[in-house]
Amino acid sequence: MHPYIHAKKNPNKPALIMASSGKVTTYKELDERSNQIAHLFRQKGLKIGDGISIFMENNSRFLEICWAAQRSGLYFTPISSKLTAGEVKYIHDDCNSKFLIASKYLKSVANEIYELTKNTEHHYMVDGTEKGWQSFEDAIRDLPKTPVTDEEMGQDMLYSSGTTGKPKGIRVPLKHIPIDQSDALMSVIAPLYDINENTKYLSPAPLYHAAPLRFTMRVNYLGGTNIIMENFDAEMSLSFIEKYKINMSQWVPTMFVRMCKLPEEVRMKYDLSTHECAIHAAAPCPIEIKKMMIEWWGEIINEFYAGSEGNGFFACNSKEWLSHIGTVGKPIFGIPHICDEEGNELSVGSEGTIWFESDVEFSYHNDEKKTLETRHPKNSKWTTLGDIG
Repeated sequence: MHPYIHAKKNPNKPALIMASSGKVTTYKELDERSNQIAHLFRQKGLKIGDGISIFMENNSRFLEICWAAQRSGLYFTPISSKLTAGEVKYIHDDCNSKFLIASKYLKSVANEIYELTKNTEHHYMVDGTEKGWQSFEDAIRDLPKTPVTDEEMGQDMLYSSGTTGKPKGIRVPLKHIPIDQSDALMSVIAPLYDINENTKYLSPAPLYHAAPLRFTMRVNYLGGTNIIMENFDAEMSLSFIEKYKINMSQWVPTMFVRMCKLPEEVRMKYDLSTHECAIHAAAPCPIEIKKMMIEWWGEIINEFYAGSEGNGFFACNSKEWLSHIGTVGKPIFGIPHICDEEGNELSVGSEGTIWFESDVEFSYHNDEKKTLETRHPKNSKWTTLGDIG
């Protein structure tokens, strides 16, 4: 599946809605605008395998640009809107981006970024312009709304936040496949959470993070509707579940903490009856907070453990978690192995490094040493994120 298919079947269906403003982008608009942006990429000389970078807050253009890159065979790198100009420059340069898109909303940092990246030929800005930045809307306005002739599936290239050193770009080889073909991991995740054309998915987190970006794109891939929050707010999140009749959402534990701190009269004020699946990941959730969330929302809380590298995926639902408190569940994708420092498998109950056995290939861009550290010394298809289990 793909948004272009849903644009033909159900052109006026909302592909995404900005939660606070209510601004709607239909599947027809998403398809046409992503085509126009793809033509802009080709017009400016970008070819399959090249890269772009995106420095924006959550807005309606964000996914249009990602889908344009996806259907152009490009690597696309969203960069955190919280970074300084120097930090943005590092990622922009490191990912070999030939095309930088920023927003007027982030103009104070964007102006600094332009001065630092003048060697990049293409600087475009949405919702207005600043010195050195060309109007994104003007650039695509008269371009064709039909596909480019050489469509091929592109790939996100995300950067790890990392606890040591500079962020590292996670690069997966392009598969050179049609844009409507699914990848192995998401083919497993979609049925796990029953993502389909009836999904109304609330995304409260920044789209530059891996899970929000990939899940929102998967929802559009399968014909559902994304409701994207411009910024997280605990009470507003609850109000949006009621307003948009949300049936699926995704959170991080700190969001649960902030919602649990709301006064009881506020927490009980909103109708959450349509809410069927609440997913959380990214960090361990405090046990008492998770118990409180299950008591409040019911057994709709689902947890997963995975990394941006996409080499493995563990998941558990509320019942599984309550029967084994603290678990992150069972392996859904990738076969886990627990090994000692020499790479020898350990017995059940022993603590060691978690290795995933899968066909997924990835590397840390421009960091061969770090890439080699993720490879098992004895098994070529085993990789690790360095976590202990």
